[in-house]
Amino acid sequence: MPTLFEAARECLDAAAVDDKIARTRRHAAAFARGELAVPGDAPPPAPIRMPGRPPRPRLVHPRELPRRGLGSDHGRAAFIHAIAHIELNAVDLAWDAAYRFRGLPPDYYADWVRIADDEARHFLMLRERLRALGHDYGDFDAHNGLWEMCEKTAHDGLARMALVPRVLEARGLDVTPGMIAKLRSLGDDATAGVLEVILREEVAHVAAGSRWFRWFCERRGIEPEPKFRELLAEYARAVLHGPFNVEARSAAGFSEEELAALQQAAHQA
Repeated sequence: MPTLFEAARECLDAAAVDDKIARTRRHAAAFARGELAVPGDAPPPAPIRMPGRPPRPRLVHPRELPRRGLGSDHGRAAFIHAIAHIELNAVDLAWDAAYRFRGLPPDYYADWVRIADDEARHFLMLRERLRALGHDYGDFDAHNGLWEMCEKTAHDGLARMALVPRVLEARGLDVTPGMIAKLRSLGDDATAGVLEVILREEVAHVAAGSRWFRWFCERRGIEPEPKFRELLAEYARAVLHGPFNVEARSAAGFSEEELAALQQAAHQA
């Protein structure tokens, strides 16, 4: 029987977008059927490195990306491309969470395989909208910020859970409602509908990060709120931007103290 770790690595290594998405959907379904073992004696994970990527889009510094106005079809396509790029990165982030951290409860692996599959489906939904506007994934430049945080937290599952789902991916909870309202005002109900699906499901993804962050803290005898504040100061101050969607973040497992820590860190950035 192939292992989950082998399947995760295969998805991470896949460079062609269609291949990465197809392997993700196939392996997630196999895992759900109980066909991928999670061996307790698996060898350590390989050192983290850049996952497989297609030659396009070109990756640039975030400052080099133009502002995306939604008023034109071209601007809307660039915006959808940016969200699709985030979702494709999120596929790799979920697989790396499953691959990198060993010896964890079965529910941990079930969560991150399910999330990888969700993110692959989100990518496909966005790509369909992109193609309807006469473009495809790779037509616009993108950045690599999400994977950079993955590299910085490869040494520690606690830091990974605190910072990738609960800081970087949770940013979508803050900004997506405004995007949906803007798209609806422009008459683009189809894209708004896709973003509504993504927003609803991303709350559960961020909640998984909250759940496993607290699990790691409890296992180590660490108080989660002070630890979260410490990690924000060490790693995340430059990427924190308010305002925060308090309702969605509360639903995703943020305590009042953690929300206050986010507000303070963003103010100090």
